[in-house]
Amino acid sequence: MKIPEKIRREISKYPTFSQKVWLACAKIPKGQVRTYGWIAQAVGKPGAARAVGTALAKNPFAPVIPCHRVVRSDGSLGGYSATGGLSAKKKLLQREGALKNGHQKNPR
Repeated sequence: MKIPEKIRREISKYPTFSQKVWLACAKIPKGQVRTYGWIAQAVGKPGAARAVGTALAKNPFAPVIPCHRVVRSDGSLGGYSATGGLSAKKKLLQREGALKNGHQKNPR
């Protein structure tokens, strides 16, 4: 996903870890989901799934930086701090084709 230049400039104002998490999140293709642990591994911090969740909860660029595409390792949706909460997250994932019968398909 191409991140608009304005958002790229704004991202640089945030902590390095958050930047890495948000940029990794931006690489998740539409219609797919990844786990918090997958993102932690992708940014070189295996075992930092909770810290990833914290960074995503502070994502001011949603839904352009698609934190709604990140779910828990047990398959549940996890959290969503943007307007509408989990209900909005579920609708976004359904619209993108990442949920089937209310459950995500193949989280990594």
